[in-house]
Amino acid sequence: MEKNVKISMLNEIYGKLLTQKQFEMINDYYNQDLSLSEIAENNKITRQAVRDILKKGEKKLFEYEEKLLFMKRTLNQEKRIEKVLAELTKIQKNDSDKQIADVLENIKRELNCLV
Repeated sequence: MEKNVKISMLNEIYGKLLTQKQFEMINDYYNQDLSLSEIAENNKITRQAVRDILKKGEKKLFEYEEKLLFMKRTLNQEKRIEKVLAELTKIQKNDSDKQIADVLENIKRELNCLV
């Protein structure tokens, strides 16, 4: 997974554990696609200060994930759900019983809500 996407996802999961400045600047940089200079100008600080805040925030996010593993578990769960959905679709296509097809469709709908 690309580093920018990973940091954006980690910020979504653990961002409230960061300082308000770290959370906002990581959001501005990774989600709003603002440059270091733009963030510095908006916050009336130096570009280097923005970079330092970003690096400290990123380090914290990776530390939280290393200890708590929420993102890893979520991604693994999504993969497993997608695998189950694929298997249900195979069964549904190969079985002509209307009642079973309806049950499988309901299960698929419920699983899709989890993804």
